[in-house]
Amino acid sequence: MFVQRDSVAQFEDRLILHTWTLDTTPLAPALEAAKKAGWNGVELRHVDFERCHQSGMSNQQVVDLVRASGVKVGVMGVEYGALFAKGEERKRLLKSVDVTCANARALGCGMLMTANGPGAGTMRDAIDGLKAAAAVVAGHGLRIAYEYSSAHEWLNTLGLARELLAAVANPACGLLVDAYHFERSGAGGRGFADVPANEIFAFQFSDVPDAPLAGGGPPTDRLLPGRGRVRWKEVFALLAEKNYGGWLSCEAPNPETWARAPEEAAREALAATRALLR
Repeated sequence: MFVQRDSVAQFEDRLILHTWTLDTTPLAPALEAAKKAGWNGVELRHVDFERCHQSGMSNQQVVDLVRASGVKVGVMGVEYGALFAKGEERKRLLKSVDVTCANARALGCGMLMTANGPGAGTMRDAIDGLKAAAAVVAGHGLRIAYEYSSAHEWLNTLGLARELLAAVANPACGLLVDAYHFERSGAGGRGFADVPANEIFAFQFSDVPDAPLAGGGPPTDRLLPGRGRVRWKEVFALLAEKNYGGWLSCEAPNPETWARAPEEAAREALAATRALLR
């Protein structure tokens, strides 16, 4: 498939680095590495704040650290778990979402994201949990993107994710397209062609090795784009056709990447991404 240069060139100004890609690097040097490597910004996680808190920093000090870095925050992840939590635990998680929303506004970030998270339950539980989280986010004038996981016990396909979002029916809540999970679940390449453009809120990318996911736990076998089986020309062409206007977040956690110097790893990830776009 031929992809016109001008159709994807727009994406080069919206490339951000997900901090999971540099997971073993503390937040301050990770931000510095992303900045020096030339990324347009970062995607922060709830655990980035949590680790800073564990080191003795207050929430305001973490916000100040990020702001002082001069690095743009494109997306922020909330604490996972609201989809299947119940009772007091759900109330706690919704308060956590509220704090993340306040931090996002302080950092000029308009997009949050969430995923299935821990716990088990039914589609009814997931609808209620995501609906409650989306209401908190909408109350702050922000938006939230939902990402399904190909490794989840049952909430692991694009069709089920769209069913969930349709039932939540909140304009502040949309879909996160993750190239890794979409490829793993059979929706890779142009597999999301039927998703209306206005439903796609965020995009994360990494490549998939030509091997099944080994064992349990989070999928940290992710490769830099262009080194696996993802059909990038199809993916980027479809995003361009849909006039996707959000951030493109490189989320490529892998122990081999973590073993390298953070700036070197950040530069290599950006170079691999730009090579595909060009």
